[in-house]
Amino acid sequence: MEISTELLQTQFDPMKVLSFDLETTSANPFEARIVTSALIRVDSEGAHPYEMLADPGIPIPEAAANVHGITTEYAQQHGRPHDDVLKETLEKISQAWADGYTLIVYNAAYDLTVLHSLEPSFVVAGPVYDPFVVDKVLDPYRKGKRTLTDLCEEYNVRLDNAHEATSDALAAARIAWVQAKRRFAGRIKDLTLEELMEFQAVGYYNSQTDLKKYLESRGRDASDVNTTWPMQNSD
Repeated sequence: MEISTELLQTQFDPMKVLSFDLETTSANPFEARIVTSALIRVDSEGAHPYEMLADPGIPIPEAAANVHGITTEYAQQHGRPHDDVLKETLEKISQAWADGYTLIVYNAAYDLTVLHSLEPSFVVAGPVYDPFVVDKVLDPYRKGKRTLTDLCEEYNVRLDNAHEATSDALAAARIAWVQAKRRFAGRIKDLTLEELMEFQAVGYYNSQTDLKKYLESRGRDASDVNTTWPMQNSD
């Protein structure tokens, strides 16, 4: 699939998006397998959530289960085959891009890397909007963490159930709307989707490079600081 040149020249519309979130077996995107996949289409007709539970085919570590609340036994009993969930996730993302929607992913460098690691043929073939990156680049000196929960508080956005995939995806879409329509409207509204993608990639690289230099200057390990967006390099 090739992204439409015409689509890239349009502006970001927070009311024409597919908001996507994964809950997985690992914080390492190169090892993680899907536990839940949530995809919410948001358009003029409202929000249309769709969530799939997968049996990842491996034990879900206790640390991961403590985050999203899904145990190995529950996933085995109620989940669909992992590869089926992966396949349908990729199909829905591709269809959304084909329909002219922008993919919203909070901390895209994790979720999209998971997809690519599980299916190497997956590539970013459409526009991506990352509320985490936009916040990090446009408000770099604000103190505090930038977890989804923290940003929901910062933007006064409702988060119904943190680390539940559909709730997280919906919260990310709400943050994106506030960013695009209110908080950073003057910085975003005139950018084409192509310019917005470049803005995020360059801003993320610069921010992460500064972080890496900071850690190294204090003798701390910075080997796991990723600088590529919207997907990480494996090396």
